[in-house]
Amino acid sequence: MTIPKEEVTKAFNNKHTAFMPYFTLGYPDYQTSLDIIQSCAEAGADLMELGMPFSDPLADGPTIQNSTQVALKNGVDIEQCLQAVGDLRNRGITIPLMLMGYYNPILNYGEQRFVEKAEASGANGFIIPDLPPEEGASFECHCINNKLALSYLLAPTSTEERIKLVAEKASGFVYLVSLTGVTGARIDLPNYLQDFVGLVRRHVTDPLAIGFGISTPDQAQAVGKLVEGVIVGSKLINIAGDSTNPAEACGQFVADMVSALKQDS
Repeated sequence: MTIPKEEVTKAFNNKHTAFMPYFTLGYPDYQTSLDIIQSCAEAGADLMELGMPFSDPLADGPTIQNSTQVALKNGVDIEQCLQAVGDLRNRGITIPLMLMGYYNPILNYGEQRFVEKAEASGANGFIIPDLPPEEGASFECHCINNKLALSYLLAPTSTEERIKLVAEKASGFVYLVSLTGVTGARIDLPNYLQDFVGLVRRHVTDPLAIGFGISTPDQAQAVGKLVEGVIVGSKLINIAGDSTNPAEACGQFVADMVSALKQDS
């Protein structure tokens, strides 16, 4: 039997650095978001981060905030996000799917109910930016019971004590935030990344993936030399918003990023 969280770890164990696009479910509308995610998977994404809309996405910059507001206006809620995972599986998508969202809607929905429905729909795990490991014991327990991954975040400001705690609690992979601040494409990546990754590697044995600020193949290649995975979100949302054929445009961007990461392997 395939264990969902093990599929997440496997996605980072290819010969090339894994590429993990983020996309907001329900942007610019529900069906188009599924078309975009399918296009990304078919273009070579190794796994996908599926954004669940929330009214106060504190870790996200203006691009993703706008996409979540559009999705909320479209009526996309936690129930429809769970449905989306099942719809994507029914389309034949087999890569790992990580649901990314904030804790309050999950708490209101019910932790156990949410995790069990996510597993039943075909999800592989979760990224919850505002759930710190010190307060995640209950949710972790449900993830363990349903064999789903739970990725915690580490930032350049994380203490060694926090890094050790995340190393103990996280499963699937550890999400490294490349910079302080919110999501959004940047022209340059910080010069302290190598030291940050080195510090984390002293304690974490799970695969590492870096997100926040990455928007070009060159940046992806640079980051790919340091870690097992690269995450891009805002750039993909911008492409979708600017294109008359968002699924095709997003698929081409993913293909270009995957090609750059394979060249660097």
